[in-house]
Parts: sequence; structure tokens; C-alpha cells
Amino acid sequence: MDVNLEPDFLRVTERAAIAAARTMGYGERKHSDKIAVEAMRKEMDTLAINGTIVIGEGERDKAPMLYVGEKVGADKDGRLGYPEIDIAVDPLEGTNLCATGSNNAIAVLAAASKGGLLYAPDIYMQKIVVGPTARGCIDIDASVKDNLARIAKAFDRDVHDLTIVVLDRTRHEELVSEIREAGARIKLISDGDLSAGLSTAIRGTGIHALMGIGGAPEGVLTAAAIRCLHGQMQGRLVVLEDWHRKRLEEIGISDHHHVYSEAELASGDDALFVASGVTKGDLLEGVRLFGGGVRVSSVIMSLSTHTVRFIDSVYMEEDGVLEVMR
Repeated sequence: MDVNLEPDFLRVTERAAIAAARTMGYGERKHSDKIAVEAMRKEMDTLAINGTIVIGEGERDKAPMLYVGEKVGADKDGRLGYPEIDIAVDPLEGTNLCATGSNNAIAVLAAASKGGLLYAPDIYMQKIVVGPTARGCIDIDASVKDNLARIAKAFDRDVHDLTIVVLDRTRHEELVSEIREAGARIKLISDGDLSAGLSTAIRGTGIHALMGIGGAPEGVLTAAAIRCLHGQMQGRLVVLEDWHRKRLEEIGISDHHHVYSEAELASGDDALFVASGVTKGDLLEGVRLFGGGVRVSSVIMSLSTHTVRFIDSVYMEEDGVLEVMR
């Protein structure tokens, strides 16, 4: 994948983040999501790519755009010879967070050459994610206590010094109890396990691991970032209902117990991950609105160039007056 596409993909997430941020605190999560989707889709079609959405808006919701299988970009029919790119998107990860003005809502995109991202249906995935310090220490089939002991050893600290992120859900009551019994601290989050997964691989966030069950599509996006950050992730699809099993069969996944690594979920050697902050978070600042313009914070992670760039962009209104500050 052409590295010159990085600024274009950045513009896509920035536009979605800015659009969503203008609805922050309205208490209408579906409206916020709709606005972000429309902004992302509009910008996506300006890109010099023959793109296919492989992770998109919830397939159960029959979304009108950015749905799985939709063609995007300026070369949808392939006549111009633009590169074939598989794209995973979450135009607004943390719709509830944006609706309530809470932290850590982000606009997200991952991309790779055709075949480089696993198509994961809109079901659950059991996950464990760590950064590069604890790479090689986790085992999704091991006990919580054993995993925490290994992670603590990798960080050369005691278990009670670790902080583990878990989605605040009823299904995690046993997991939370086991983490507490092992002695580690817990950060319960209402939404947004994707941004929490990224935090495990960024020094200074104070997060050492993510554990629990979240969305499978978000798992693929997390894997793309974790590969770029040299962390480690393991995930297993969770089949709870008959339609989950049938959907997996339709897309050719027969082994429901397979443990996916980050390299299987995002296998492309040119994987790219881009995120822009909507509301203020642990990793990124939220969108800041000024008279005459808007400022948005983003991160671009590239596996092919081995770079992680934190970028602040200021969009100035054409006739606006804005004093840009450092």
C-alpha cells in the first residue's frame, strides 16, 4: 500500500471526528454515529483507491453506508488501476461516550492491501491485549492469576501494581472477581475497549492489559494497531446464539474455538491504523472548537514504515480569523 495514502486516510478520520464532536453531549448516540458515518463516507470517496469495507457499520443494522462489502474510493469499478485496499472502520467508537460528553470517543480506520484484514462478523470476541513489554507472556487459555503473574514479571513489578482495563458489563463479574483476588487494580470502562486496547501499548497511560469480551470487529481494528506497536493480542470468537454459528459458517469460519493472534486478525505487512480523538481521552485530545476553526488530535501507525505519528491539525474557516497556538 502506497505510504502516500497516509495523509488521505488521516483526513478521513479527522472529518468524522470533527462531525461527531459537533454533536457531543446531545444525548443522541444514533444521531452522533450517523453524522460521523456520513462525514467519513464522503471523505473516503475522494481517495485514490479501489477500496472495500471489510469491517464496517453493524451488519445487523443494515447500515446504508460503510457496510461490509461496500466499495469506496474514487475507483470503485477498478478501471483507473488504483490500489485495492481492504478497510476496517468505526466512524465513532464510543457512541454513548460522545452522546454524554464522556472521555475516549474516537474515529478509527485500519487499512491494508487486499486480504490483509480478517472479516470478523458483528459478534463478540474474548480478548487479552498487552503492549510490547509483556509480549510473549499472555495465554488466553491460562487462568487470570497466571496471566497477571506473567505480566507483572515482564514489567518487573508486583501484581498489585498492575492496572487492567475491563468493560463494565454483567458478563465480566467473574473476571473482575478473579482480577481482584489476584491483587491487580481494575479500571472499569463503560464503552470503548478499542481505545483501551491501544492504551496497553502506549507508555504513560498506566494501563498494563485489557481483558474480557467485546466486539469482534473492534478486535480486528485493535489488532492492526497492536501489530504496529509491537504488542500482543489474542482473541477468540464467542458463539452465544444460533445465528452467530450460522453467520460464521456463511463466511467460512468453522473452528469457533480458534485463538487468533494479532497477526492473524491483521495479517497485512502494510497494515495502517489511524485514529482521531472526538472527546478528550487517555491517548488523544478531543476535538477543540474555536471561533474561526477547529483543532483535532490524531495518531497514525504504519507497520510498513515502522512509524507512529501523533498529529495535531488545525482546520481554519475560509473567512475566519484564528490565531494558531503551539
